[in-house]
Amino acid sequence: MSRVAVVTGGMGGLGEAICMKLSKMGYQVVATYSPGNTKHAAWVAEMKLQGHDFRAVSVDVADYESSKKAVAQITKDIGPVDVLVNNAGITRDTTFRKMEKEGWDAVMKTNLDSVFNMTKPVIDGMAERGWGRVINVSSVNGQKGAFGQTNYSAAKAGMHGFTKAAALEYARKGVTVNTISPGYIGTKMVMAIPKEVLDSKIIPQIPIGRLGKPEEVAGLVAYLCSEEAAFVTGANIAINGGQHMQ
Repeated sequence: MSRVAVVTGGMGGLGEAICMKLSKMGYQVVATYSPGNTKHAAWVAEMKLQGHDFRAVSVDVADYESSKKAVAQITKDIGPVDVLVNNAGITRDTTFRKMEKEGWDAVMKTNLDSVFNMTKPVIDGMAERGWGRVINVSSVNGQKGAFGQTNYSAAKAGMHGFTKAAALEYARKGVTVNTISPGYIGTKMVMAIPKEVLDSKIIPQIPIGRLGKPEEVAGLVAYLCSEEAAFVTGANIAINGGQHMQ
């Protein structure tokens, strides 16, 4: 029986590319979507036409009870979760001087609390079965900071602190926990930035001279899910075209 992979925020941008890649690897893929998203059925149908038999589950990843309920549903309907990709995230960008507590809380809950909320219900089961992969999708801005993103940068940096501690605790249980930190990737959100801004402000910061491709990030996730990556845990792997190097 094929393993089960859950990708939070799996219906757009990086999430969709990750879902497609894991599907091609033979995983049973579950994409989560936010409550109130009325497009999930159409997305599943469109993906099926492309040869991907995805499942879609509604969950508010910022809420622990909602996350537990979603994991219980997935486990009952499909099977226990073997791979978890914590990809869901939002932005509420503004300078710190103008930032309201509401904007801080929203980003921290969706981008950081969600990592606890979704990982907690699955990781002990992974350990009991002796195999599991948790991959936390952070950001280059969690490594270097970004003007107008104190909330986002703090949440994304916090994800890797979680990664390192959890990796230590579960290393002998066959479960790896890793972070990836993408730079500017050519998702629909990034491509919505005016071309003149991309060409004059963003791409000049990237030594490779272009945006990354969602498929390239998905390929990195696929590697971390593989048997060949069993010795990689607690890592934060940058995939940013050389924009920021550590």
